[in-house]
Amino acid sequence: MARTCLSIILAAGEGSRMKSRRAKVLHEVAGLAMIRHVAKAAAATGSSHIALVLGRDHEEVEASVQKTQGEGVSTHLQMERLGTAHAVLAARAALEEGWDDVLILYGDTPLIRPETLTRARASLLAGADVCVVGFRPSDPTGYGRLIEGGGELLAIREHKDASDTERLIGYCNSGVMAVRGGVLLDLLEKVGNDNSKGEYYLTDIVAIARAKGQTVRAIEAPADEVAGVNSRVELAYVEALWQSRRRREMMLAGVTLVAPDTVFFSHDTEIAADVVVEPNVVFGPGVSVLAGAVIHAFSHLEGARVGVGCAIGPFARLRPGATLATDAKVGNFCEIKNAEVGEGAKVNHLTYIGDATVGAKSNIGAGTITCNYDGALKHHTEIGAGVFVGSNTALVAPVSVGDGAYIASGSVITENIPADALALGRARQVNKDDRGRLIRERNAAAKAERKRREAEAKEA
Repeated sequence: MARTCLSIILAAGEGSRMKSRRAKVLHEVAGLAMIRHVAKAAAATGSSHIALVLGRDHEEVEASVQKTQGEGVSTHLQMERLGTAHAVLAARAALEEGWDDVLILYGDTPLIRPETLTRARASLLAGADVCVVGFRPSDPTGYGRLIEGGGELLAIREHKDASDTERLIGYCNSGVMAVRGGVLLDLLEKVGNDNSKGEYYLTDIVAIARAKGQTVRAIEAPADEVAGVNSRVELAYVEALWQSRRRREMMLAGVTLVAPDTVFFSHDTEIAADVVVEPNVVFGPGVSVLAGAVIHAFSHLEGARVGVGCAIGPFARLRPGATLATDAKVGNFCEIKNAEVGEGAKVNHLTYIGDATVGAKSNIGAGTITCNYDGALKHHTEIGAGVFVGSNTALVAPVSVGDGAYIASGSVITENIPADALALGRARQVNKDDRGRLIRERNAAAKAERKRREAEAKEA
């Protein structure tokens, strides 16, 4: 739209039912704070400025939103909580800048979609002064009812004030609104607090607008989209809704999820078509997977880039900074952190590769460890192309291994290895005749003596 838009996100509530030291809206859904989900939806709708109405932990909440939005965010404190209209008025300074459209949103409804907000704005473009987003819950008890007639919204009737007939209405108020910027301040200033709680209700602007001859309409959103979070139970419910939505989107985009309900995505997970994800896989933030890759069961990925045709797991962990080139393989019980695994390279079994580069076509044997930490600093291991690293090898960084080198199993490598060299970093084997029998006899005697003493102590 060519119209300017301000989004006001209300997030000043205490959130006491969360039983948390953090502000409610900072609790995460799919790895992203709830309020950041809302801010992203607002920005995707065309809001060039976001006004946060905050109370508790306002510095942390503002900093969180700025991670997503950068500039174009202002904070407005609601020191007294006197109702939703009072909360919107806390952002008066932003409202007075003049906007074509104003969206009123809530920091604890992270599933709101840009498409719904765009429809609300389109209603303003079509001539409405106020557009209320409604929904139809399975049980409308406790919700304000939307009473319509002649294609317009006539009133919002709170449940406690509704007649028996009105309570039969299943169309309810979500709280989300779009309002024409030129009328909003005037409407808000006319809201009174003549009610049982002595609060200023945002819903009153519907009746006020109609009394002024202005147009009020409602649009419907799916109930799940406007679900709010007030407790950990509701947070888990919303997380489940988000995951279900994202799984469906992934599968429709060409991703195979063998057991969809066991796969968990982050808010920014990117997976190309023709990727196969087996059961019980978790994607943390910052993961991208390119076409043709297979993520085997019970793997955990975070901050990783998986190239075309790669195979991961089962039981693999890719940590931040893991980058796998085309056709690389990371097998069972392997961990990769801050490392590049080259094209066609294999890290198959029981291995840790951290702060390292593994060249193309190299083979890393079972039990290999890059010893990257000396107790104070991290150091890099450079493994060239076509290298064979034998099982149970420890590479003590900083160290480099040249192209085509061969490392004998059981080696501890502390010096650089030239290209095409064979490196052995282990003690020479020595066999002591009959020593095994003597050790067994010594251990058996010690065990028998310990049991004798325990028996004597028990009798005493």
